[in-house]
Amino acid sequence: MYEFISGKLAEKKPTFVVVEVSGVGYFINITLNTYSKIKDLSEAKLFTHFYVREDAQILYGFAEESERELFRYLLSVSGVGASTARLILSSLTSGEVYDAITQGQATILQSVKGVGAKTAQRIVIDLRDKLARAGIELEKVDFSHNTLRDEALSGLLILGFNKSTADKAVNRILKQGSANSVEELIKEALKIL
Repeated sequence: MYEFISGKLAEKKPTFVVVEVSGVGYFINITLNTYSKIKDLSEAKLFTHFYVREDAQILYGFAEESERELFRYLLSVSGVGASTARLILSSLTSGEVYDAITQGQATILQSVKGVGAKTAQRIVIDLRDKLARAGIELEKVDFSHNTLRDEALSGLLILGFNKSTADKAVNRILKQGSANSVEELIKEALKIL
């Protein structure tokens, strides 16, 4: 029904925003990944999905079309509702969700709170071929064979941090390009963690 909503961000929280358009405030549920992309902006364009249940009509917004497309694919899986789909896209990046599904790694999806083994398997089985054919354009940066990354990650694990949380922090810093050594990378990651 609504393709996107663009306007002034009247209120921003990690789980929702209120976008003011011509004097009307739209309450839009968002993922943490979308929040991280718009948190410093005063205006934004969010690609929306209008979700209708018998007891509610809810708008979900995404900073990128690819994230909205993944959300819609997740909704098509039996047993996956809007809350679960949003939780998956808040816990993992769009690229991580796409890779987990297309590579058949249900355990990555299971790492999301509230997603059990059966649901994760169902998501992989239902969407693996669909996503591979869909050709979703994702913003990807490959750090998988980066020794600087690996050393910083192992250092953070030794310090007792959760692997997935530490991995996200290290990847975010590498994307920013603000660290040139293992020590700098760990220091920057500690600021995030």
